[in-house]
Amino acid sequence: MIENVYQHFRKEERPFIDQVTGWVRECEDQYTPYLTNFLDPRQVYIVETIVGKRSGIKIYSFGGYQMAERNRLYICPEYFIPKQEDFEVSLFEIRYPIKFTKLSHGKILGTLLSTGLKRDYFGDIISDGERWQFFISDSMKSFVQIQIEKIGNVTIRFVEKTYLDILKPIDSWTIVQETVSSMRLDTIVANLFNISRQRSKQMIESGKIKLNWSEITQPDFELGILDIVSVRGFGRLQVQEIEGKTKKDKWRIKFGVLHK
Repeated sequence: MIENVYQHFRKEERPFIDQVTGWVRECEDQYTPYLTNFLDPRQVYIVETIVGKRSGIKIYSFGGYQMAERNRLYICPEYFIPKQEDFEVSLFEIRYPIKFTKLSHGKILGTLLSTGLKRDYFGDIISDGERWQFFISDSMKSFVQIQIEKIGNVTIRFVEKTYLDILKPIDSWTIVQETVSSMRLDTIVANLFNISRQRSKQMIESGKIKLNWSEITQPDFELGILDIVSVRGFGRLQVQEIEGKTKKDKWRIKFGVLHK
């Protein structure tokens, strides 16, 4: 059965598929719910595909707010309906001297990861243009508060907030329909951000582009549904829907684009 699942996904996604299969089996065998760490949209898609229409199992998700990109999932028997607090998601606001310095998503994420924690302990990092907040697994909030006193050279402190205090993020995705010659990473980045294919390739090979928050250096990597690509200096794109091919054998794709 697992081989049938593998054929629908990338070879490098097999370790995650094995992990998900283990979560599902645990839920089925022990009849108990399983709470994941924060997953990106592509990972959520894989979980939903594997669980599919399995009888007696449901999936619930929560990332701290309605439009969250990164979510924790509950894979659970039908009897279990999780409450918001069951997802164990906390919200921190970063207090820093706003008048004298600026923070960025990259600096904040880099500092959080410098603690040695994996990305999946952290949810979205959001901002209203001045203030910054991020979501974190309950189990790691005390550790992070103790470990981090600065972001770069800026002295900061983390203040825990309730869900009533969530910022309204200024980020807004623009939905665009594009026809592209292939699903290659360098082709799509060049098309969506209006740069040359050669420049796109150079940016990928020099580590300036991330796929689902991880560095990627393969220009010929083929993107799939719900992949998120971050392009340093330009913004982000997401493959939201693959609509099929044209008569000229090109791909019709719906993208979300977030310009810097």
